[in-house]
Amino acid sequence: MMARGGRKLFRVLIAACLGLCIPLAGWSHVGSPGVSFEGSAGTYSLMALINPPEVIPGTATVDIFTHATGVTSVWAKPVYWFAGAKGTPQADEMKPVPGEPGHYRGIIWLMDVGTSGIEVEVRGTAETGRVIIPVMAVSTTQKVMDAKLGWSLLALAILLVVLMVTIISASVSDGLVKPGLDQAKAIQRKRIIGAVSASVLMVLLLWGGRSWWNGWAESYQRFMFKPFRATTSIVPEGNGRQLVFAVDTTKLTNLTFTRNISYIIPDHGKLMHLFLVRANTLDAFAHLHPIRKDSVTFVTPMPPLPAGKYFVFADVTRLSGFSETIPDTLTIPGQYATNVAMSPDTSRRDHDDTYFFTNPIAATKATTQLPADVIICGTPGVRTPLPDGATVTWEHNPSEPLVAQNLYSLKFNVQDETGKPAVLQPYLGMMGHAVVMKDDGSVYIHLHPVGSYSMASQQTMLNRFATNEGPVDVKKLPRSRVFMDSVNRELTRLENMTEAERNQYYGANMDHTMRDPEHTMVSFPYAFPSPGRYRIWIQLKRNDRIVNAAFDAEVE
Repeated sequence: MMARGGRKLFRVLIAACLGLCIPLAGWSHVGSPGVSFEGSAGTYSLMALINPPEVIPGTATVDIFTHATGVTSVWAKPVYWFAGAKGTPQADEMKPVPGEPGHYRGIIWLMDVGTSGIEVEVRGTAETGRVIIPVMAVSTTQKVMDAKLGWSLLALAILLVVLMVTIISASVSDGLVKPGLDQAKAIQRKRIIGAVSASVLMVLLLWGGRSWWNGWAESYQRFMFKPFRATTSIVPEGNGRQLVFAVDTTKLTNLTFTRNISYIIPDHGKLMHLFLVRANTLDAFAHLHPIRKDSVTFVTPMPPLPAGKYFVFADVTRLSGFSETIPDTLTIPGQYATNVAMSPDTSRRDHDDTYFFTNPIAATKATTQLPADVIICGTPGVRTPLPDGATVTWEHNPSEPLVAQNLYSLKFNVQDETGKPAVLQPYLGMMGHAVVMKDDGSVYIHLHPVGSYSMASQQTMLNRFATNEGPVDVKKLPRSRVFMDSVNRELTRLENMTEAERNQYYGANMDHTMRDPEHTMVSFPYAFPSPGRYRIWIQLKRNDRIVNAAFDAEVE
């Protein structure tokens, strides 16, 4: 039996995990480390771009953009899930960027690994508004010392050792001889003994320093973030096929609790968001939601995708709010190519699953034949047809280049069959979802209208800091089996709801009127991390159907 405090904390965690998160403001990503945000702090609308450090402890660069009236100053501070409110430092003021009205910038030290966040505080004439933006603080690299600096330090160390030995030997020999007197043999013997003793002492000091340094290096390597590995396969199931996603946890030697795959929580009512994208051509796309077969295995009916090699990205979030992407690849055999067919409902199990086909990305060719009714990818500023007769336009001036590392609000305006603004419905609790991927597969990110972070991460952080509590007592947390069973029961309850009930449940904590009260457009804040060719898939819902579209972008 869990103690009373443990049961209370358990209920709080379940509530935080299963409720969708309010957009008051990778981190699921591959190759896109920045965290983007679009929302509000109190009544002040703002956008934010946070670039976390590669090494913890390290400094995160925080850029805040706001054109709200009455803003007098912007402040920011780090918050940590494990430490709680009592472990939160003082806020630092973000300084205005010269020549850029409404742009504030500063650096924030992140001192601990794990689920963190940046609390942005906007002070103004009307009120003081606050918002927490989740940031996954992990060390992702180990810095290498420059060779020239290394040799210079080695030469300096040798010089210091020689000087230290000389000083010690002289202090016990020559330093004891009175001026003008000859050195006796005893003094010379003391010099030799002093030099030898000093050399031994310096060797011991150097050995101790090397051991201390290696110990810290091993500890750093142990806690340096390493993504999970997984194996994706296709197995027969009745008259169809089943996709099996098996997570390999055997190589996980650090953060065994916070990264325990048994402690994952729902995000938008799903334990896992799995994306399949055909490599090289990027012309086949699927967004699936596997169910948990056991603690490390997830399964879902396989949609009829064309043959070829696929990138696989699985987004998960843990009870601490730590979110990550588990990457893999999958090869679909050629015999399945003849089974490709369009279908409005791609899964016998999950009504929110979807897939569709597009033309290959620029300068590439499809490796296998695609259905005739593929969706043609759009470009900025051009009205693009959708399968249901509506159209969508990426509201970006095509004459203005997209520049890497600049924060954009990617706005998509949807018109119905008559050319009038189309009314959108929530899809998985949001007015839209987007996936951005570079043509070589080096960049992948799952976006929401509020930003590039997991909604479950933000809700977990909001619940964690709703009270002035201290560090988490891991001993009071539920056992993995108990936690899994509770999550599974709640997922079953959600699955048995009607569509209207689910939308009401998902929308209970969502504010869809924040930027578009008419629900006719959707936007996604994002900063492309590097130049190159990108494809953007967007997923919307109207007339109770999931509508898919794709756009290509050249980034300078």
